[in-house]
Amino acid sequence: MATMHCEIVSAEKELFSGEIEMLSARGTIGELGIMPGHAPLLTGIQPGTVILRLADGTEEIFFASGGFLEIQPGFVTVLADVAARAEDLDEAQAEDARQAAEKAQSEAAAAQDFSLAAARLAEAVAQQRVLEELRRRKS
Repeated sequence: MATMHCEIVSAEKELFSGEIEMLSARGTIGELGIMPGHAPLLTGIQPGTVILRLADGTEEIFFASGGFLEIQPGFVTVLADVAARAEDLDEAQAEDARQAAEKAQSEAAAAQDFSLAAARLAEAVAQQRVLEELRRRKS
């Protein structure tokens, strides 16, 4: 099967660089499946799972806190503020972050505080979804 080059980059470091057959992520307007030959595109992505099907048929799962997906001929780039390999996420830490965000959201007095708490909650819940996806694929 045809491949394309993919890079996943966070504000801190490059997490992945290699050949893939397919990338799957949740865009701002819905699910995206990117394969070689896809039309050029620049779109936002939602916090959640980014799945790569590698050239050898295996899959790698990543968490992205949101960001952008750029597709050029033969090349796809995920630019995220925060990104991590699913195996590197800490389940207890994700649950603590979710609970703290829910508490902050319920206590938010100002609209700005509420928006920040809602964004943190969305990110924490997305991390938990990534961990659930990883467990499901390993079973």
